[in-house]
Formats: sequence, structure tokens, C-alpha cells
Amino acid sequence: MPTTPTAPSESGPEPLDRTGLPTQQPAAADLARTAARRAGDLLAPPAPVRLGDVVPAPEHVAPDPATDFTLPEDAAIRVSAAGRDVAEQLAEWLRPATGYPLPVTDTADAEPGDPLALTVSTATTAGAADPVTGAAPGDAAGAAGGGWADPAAGNGLPSGAELGDEGYRLDITRDGVRITAATPAGLFHGAQTLRQLLPAAIESATPVTERWAVPGGTIVDRPRFPYRGAMLDVARHFFGVEDVLRVVDHLARYKLNHLHLHLTDDQGWRIAVDSWPRLAEVGGTTEVGGGPGGWYTNADYRRIVAYAARRHVTVVPEIDLPGHTNAALVAYPELAPGKIPPPPYTGTEVGFSYVDPADERTYDFVADVVGEVAGLTPGPWLHLGGDEAFKVKGAAYTGFVERAQRIVADTGKTVVGWHQLAPAGHVDGRVLQWWGTNGDDPETADAVRRGARVILSPGNRAYLDMKYAPDTPIGHDWAGLIDVHRAYDWDPGTHLTGVPVEAVLGVEAPLWTESVTTLAEVEFMFFPRLPALAELGWSPRPTHDWAGFRERLAGHGPRWTAAGITFHPSPDVPWPATPTIPTQPTRDTTADTH
Repeated sequence: MPTTPTAPSESGPEPLDRTGLPTQQPAAADLARTAARRAGDLLAPPAPVRLGDVVPAPEHVAPDPATDFTLPEDAAIRVSAAGRDVAEQLAEWLRPATGYPLPVTDTADAEPGDPLALTVSTATTAGAADPVTGAAPGDAAGAAGGGWADPAAGNGLPSGAELGDEGYRLDITRDGVRITAATPAGLFHGAQTLRQLLPAAIESATPVTERWAVPGGTIVDRPRFPYRGAMLDVARHFFGVEDVLRVVDHLARYKLNHLHLHLTDDQGWRIAVDSWPRLAEVGGTTEVGGGPGGWYTNADYRRIVAYAARRHVTVVPEIDLPGHTNAALVAYPELAPGKIPPPPYTGTEVGFSYVDPADERTYDFVADVVGEVAGLTPGPWLHLGGDEAFKVKGAAYTGFVERAQRIVADTGKTVVGWHQLAPAGHVDGRVLQWWGTNGDDPETADAVRRGARVILSPGNRAYLDMKYAPDTPIGHDWAGLIDVHRAYDWDPGTHLTGVPVEAVLGVEAPLWTESVTTLAEVEFMFFPRLPALAELGWSPRPTHDWAGFRERLAGHGPRWTAAGITFHPSPDVPWPATPTIPTQPTRDTTADTH
């Protein structure tokens, strides 16, 4: 005899009849709770966040105000197995403010190779129809993956197969929320969007009394450029592991997927290298202004890399060569021209130091350092720096760069370097990070014609160490003042003359730290400009609109306040008054008698 199909439920499989419908009806109490909840939702005001208020702007937004979803206290998160870690992170984001348990359970009916799906709905409807497709449990279309019936079929929106490596689809109905993606990275980006669609108080670290309403409708989204990042200079001032982890969280919040760490410079060497131990032990003990400096052990660095990877952020380490090397020369004078040890440097000038390009010992040093750092770094990139080596000129400079590039390539990594590397011979996959200010660089354009790709970091648009205004208390102004409007108002696809959009790998926002000394100051310089750069990297060009962006960005001020993030209240943005976040009363357990 054929076996009776079953449907999932919280207490175990529930028998289905031959039509695929449950033979056991939900308990009367469950039905009553569901009916009361739906009645309340129908009478409730609209969700406080609009579906289109997301930063970066999604590719497609289709609101449906009649289908707002309110997260109930008994909500559960169900996910296909490959996406479980994303679901756990979503639960970690939502539990503190809601106080809800939000259990995470695997959906067993997904097949290998299926799209990933993450569903948030009330736990008591586990045996009900799928909140997005309307399919009954056991139907192929209702499965968390295989055979997912695309509700957008025929309406011009990309289907699941077209979402790519980082795209996602988010569907919100009155009965639940569903995120679908081809990869865990896409699922993660969709979860970040869902986070933004909840009220701002969701960022509170303690329980809040709030109606956790999400606006109804559909978002289909995917990035414009594959590389979207920010750089943190930990060499001028050292930032400990916990500070770097918080920076990773800031990047992930806005769908940035690369953290470039500027690990070495004149003022300090910040990563331990076993074969050259004095680099960190001696070169790591200084910083701008004479502070104690510091460095990352191999375990520290692995922790940063692993934390970032869980948030789908790739770490890009930079070992700056042949200039910006005073800290290395203090540790190992044999690398210096003339073999004379320089004094430690705690100032902010550039261009005076360099390793000896004529000594073979220099290339042993490069191979050892690059080899060890590459071995600690699972990502594909290794940044060689290469800028402001003013005392290494002409053939000496290009000869050094060409050998260093081959050394990096021999480790299996792809070379990234500042655009001053452009005149050197090309190696496969080479990426130039362009930080100029006028958009016209024939040498970089020529390197692109020879096969290079480009990351755009224009100094007068993307450098987060530039002041917002003349009275900004920290930062520089050599590239000009960069308010949030200026940070937003340019197009990476057309910015650099002679470089077609196809050669643009993406964008990066560097933060140099000569004047930045604390995590709060990092955040002050990041926000609100970091989301502006994130939108340029993620969102399709037709969505770029300053008037709309500033309105959407304004709603993030209360979120940053609730999360304890320091930010510059730019006069360009119509920030709302920061709401007072009420907290739930704490139950007096001393009154319990049993």
C-alpha cells in the first residue's frame, strides 16, 4: 500500500490525505490566536517603514500595503540547511529588542542545488499553506527550495535563477516573510534588508515595547558591482580586534563585502610574521603621536577573517611596498638603503622611506611576508600598496613592482595595488585601486587596455578621512571637503576617463587614521558617508537619486542611535527627531513563591 504523505509541524509529522491537505485540523486555541492576530493586523496602522526605504536602494520594489506582516511573539524561522547560519544571525539581530525566542529550524525538503529559502512566520501555522506561494505543505511549490513557484513569474522581475551570487528575493505577506537566494551570501543580504524594514528600535540591545511590523510587498535585488568595500588604516593608529569586528558589522549592514586592512606603514607594522618576528615586536610598538601601537597575532588575524567570512565580508590585507616602510626598516635595518637603521617615526609625512630594490635580501623579505600573509588569508586578494615611493623612481620602481607582483601571483593570490602600479608590466587579474581626484589618468587607462581592472576610490569623493566641513574636528582637507551629498553624487561606471564600466570591479571607501584615534571617531567619519558609497556600489544606476537617498538615509539616524553608533548629523539630511525608546518592564522575580 502507498504510504500516507506527511507535513511538517512543531510536534512532528502531521498526516495528510491524498489531496495534500491535513487530516488533523489545528487546535481550536491555535485557530483563535491566529484569528485574533489577523483581526488586529487588519485594524493596525501601516508599518512605520516603507518597503522602498532600504539603503542601498534595491533593484526592484513592489509594495503591497494590504499585506503588512507583524512579527508575533511565537514566530519561528525555518530555513534550508545551507542557509542555517544566516538564519541564526537573523535571530541574533532580532532577539535582543523583541525579547522573542525566535527558534531556528531546518526545512528538510530542500534538495542539493535548490535555491536557499528562509521563512519567518508564526510557529502555530507550520502546517498551513506557504505564506508566499500559497502552496499546501507537501506540494513541490511550497518546498523551501526545489520547485519554488516564483510569484513574480511573468511580471518582468528576475527569477530565482537570475539572482546571481549575491542577489535575493524578499516576499512579505500578512502570513509571513520569505527570503530566497541562490547562495548564503544572497540570503544574508536579504536578511539585512528585512532588518532595515523593521522599526528602528530593532537595533536596541534590550527589550522594547513595539509593534514589530514589516511593510508588505516584494523586493528583488542584486548588486551592480561585485567588489564593494571600505579600508581601515590600522597602521597609523592601531585598532584592536574588537574594534575591527565592529567595523565588519558596519560594512555588512550595508551590503559591503570587502574589508581592506592597511596593515603596514611608516608608523607601525600590525601583523605578526613568524619568519621575521621583529616586524611586529619592534615595528609594531609605535603609532602616530607616540602611542603604544600594537599588532595582530596570527590567531587575532584568523579571528578577524573568520568573523568577516561569516558575514560574507572578504578581508583584503595590504603590505605596503616599496615605500611606507619605516617601521619595517627600524626592525630590520638590513632592508634599508645603506643598511642604516632609521629612528622610529610617529609623524604624518609620507614618501621618505623605502626598502632597497637593488638587494636580493629585499625579495626574500617580500616572499616570506607575502607568503605568510597569503597563507592566513582565504580570500583571493593581496594588496601591495605601491603609492608615494617618491625615492624609488623609473626602472627601479617598475622593476621592483614587477617582481613583487610575480611573488604574489606565485602564492595563488590576485594582486591589488594603488594606481601608481599602472606603468609596471601586467600580471593576470591585476587590480588597480584608483585614488586620484580629477577623473583623468592616461596611465591607468592604458593599464586597463592591457588587462587591468579598477577599484574606484577617488580621493575627493570616497576618502572618509576628509572633513565634512571646515569645522569638522578631525580629518584632512587636501582632497577637498566631502559632505554626504558629494560622497553620493558621482557614478563609478563613468568616473574615470578611458575606463569602461566593464573594467570597474567596484568601489572602496578608505579611512586613513592619522587623526582618527578611537572607534567612535571611526564611526563618526564612516556615517553617514559609508551608506552613500555602499549605494553607489550596490544599486543600479537608474536608482541613484540624491533627493530620494537623503530621505531614506534620514530614517537610519534613529537606528544608529539605538545601536549606539556615533555619526555626524549632516545638515544635508532631514534627520527625524530621535525617538525615545521605551523598554519593557522587568518582572519582579522576588515576588515568586514557587
